Amino acid sequence: MFAVLKTGGKQYRVQSGDVLKVEKLAAAAGETVQFNDVLMVGATVGTPLVEGAGVQAEVIDQIKGDKVIHFVKRRRKHSSKRTKGHRQQLTLLKVTTILEKGADKSGVKAAIGAGAAGAVAVAAAPAKKKAAPKKAEPKAEAPKAEPKAEPKKAAPKKAAAGADDLKRISGVGPALEKKLHGFGITTFAQIAAWTPEDIADFDDKLSFKGRIERDDWLAQAAQFDAEKE
Repeated sequence: MFAVLKTGGKQYRVQSGDVLKVEKLAAAAGETVQFNDVLMVGATVGTPLVEGAGVQAEVIDQIKGDKVIHFVKRRRKHSSKRTKGHRQQLTLLKVTTILEKGADKSGVKAAIGAGAAGAVAVAAAPAKKKAAPKKAEPKAEAPKAEPKAEPKKAAPKKAAAGADDLKRISGVGPALEKKLHGFGITTFAQIAAWTPEDIADFDDKLSFKGRIERDDWLAQAAQFDAEKE
């Protein structure tokens, strides 16, 4: 009997004994996990999932995929070329059991992606009950005080001393500038000095998917930094 399961945005056709690589799961080697997003079991097709079905698998190891080289070359006024590598984190599994029914009562840990594990843990944590406030005893009425003058509104805080206006870079708005400040990036010179590793790191942190290179942030930052001199 075979089944079609979904995990990490991909679909896999599996049967008992199969070994497969999937997007990294939050599980250690030797643990058994259960995939509950099953699209098909034998001749039964889900709508979209097959109710009560599941696929159990044993985690063999946490591994990395083959290295992928990404080369970018721009033919512009500020020409540039960059090379960076990436190895996807994967989980190696061996399918042990395919359940047509009763997967929701098996008691086996659900297969959860490593990126979603933290969010699930926070959601599962029980909220602390707040103690009911004590009823205050009625107080004698105090004499009415004269109205006080309204305090002056504080002036808006200025940017940190020495910080550049990063919003001049194409695609950077107030919200994105605030995020960059949170990572300690406040000047054009810092961005202009980024290495390919720094670009890949901030692509991941900001979920840009190559936007830094597409908009040529480094060339823009270098130009704005030169204009200050």
